[in-house]
Amino acid sequence: MAREQFGICAEASLHGYYLLFNALDDKNAFIRQALSRLPALFEDYADRFSEANLTGVIAIGANYWDEFCPQARPKQLAPFPAMSCDDRVAPGGSYDLYIEIRSDRADVNHIVSDKVCHLLSDSVELVEQVRSFRYLDGRDLTGFVDGTENPRGFHRREVALVNATADENFVGGSYLHIQRYRHNLNLWNAIEQESQEEIFGRTKFEDIEFDDDKKMPTAHTKRANLKDDEGNSLEIVRQSMPYGEMKMQGLFFVAYCNTPQNFELMLRSMIFGDNEGNYDHLLEFTQAETGAAFFAPSLNFLAGLALA
Repeated sequence: MAREQFGICAEASLHGYYLLFNALDDKNAFIRQALSRLPALFEDYADRFSEANLTGVIAIGANYWDEFCPQARPKQLAPFPAMSCDDRVAPGGSYDLYIEIRSDRADVNHIVSDKVCHLLSDSVELVEQVRSFRYLDGRDLTGFVDGTENPRGFHRREVALVNATADENFVGGSYLHIQRYRHNLNLWNAIEQESQEEIFGRTKFEDIEFDDDKKMPTAHTKRANLKDDEGNSLEIVRQSMPYGEMKMQGLFFVAYCNTPQNFELMLRSMIFGDNEGNYDHLLEFTQAETGAAFFAPSLNFLAGLALA
């Protein structure tokens, strides 16, 4: 039975480290061997620093997959759905590898990230690295709780992981989308709390969502929380975390799902809005600067890379 990567459905951590790589020419064989060894490296350091609750995720870029693994491809894997409308932009980039390291200790994350880079060695180029952190009680830097609608318990696995009915060759894997949002906190903090709550569709401190009849059609919760034709919620598992320093701050958005369609529909609803053009007004205060699509395969798949 396929075993999923534990970091996909893990509970929130205090610190995160996100590493984005591009593969160098003629290094695929070396990279396969290195990736096959990474889960054991994560497990070793999770045991060594057991109080840190270390987890990791390894994902392969949509645009790199066919070169990296030409034998088989996840059925729904596609490039990031870049979008733009007026001044609202969701750019799409191309990264070959994504490594997510999260724990309750920043020093452990640094140690493991360093080991990852040494293991991959000169087979890759490190394109971007983002250190993230838990802010207050799981809030975004806007002051609102992030991930309130996240699935809980066993339902997280149902939402995040591919099952045999959907794709029997990639059971236990997950479609992953990332975006690095940069917030304009000076502009955000200049507006009243009541206006902020209207933009979110939720109270700021109590984290109570407004009733539908009191929610603006441009509210973030209205635009991002969608339902299908049968009234079922289109869900994703968010593992997003704030990042930044004094000059640049924002949210590193991370979404796992058993299908890429849910994320694309949510993003389209935020960027383009409904039939009346009611887009997500939160986008007036934050801008996506990156975007990429990946697939995080099962541990069984990663172990098989050593034989490829």
